[in-house]
Amino acid sequence: MGLDLRIPVGTLFALIGALLAAYGGATLGEPGTAPTGVPINLVWGFVLLAFGVAMLALARRARRAPARHASPDARHGPRVT
Repeated sequence: MGLDLRIPVGTLFALIGALLAAYGGATLGEPGTAPTGVPINLVWGFVLLAFGVAMLALARRARRAPARHASPDARHGPRVT
């Protein structure tokens, strides 16, 4: 019943990344938004979004995996003799 911290962390990073990428895409090409030629808001928005999605995918994979501490007999159910 433990809380998997990857779920809230992944959700937070995915949300912030999506917002930052949307802002970077909306302001793309406006004067002063990319003085070095790299749209930094757009790039880091996608980086944060990718990290958030990776955390959520890892949390989902952990829920699907069988418990490692269970005995081999517990996974197969009770023995019928």
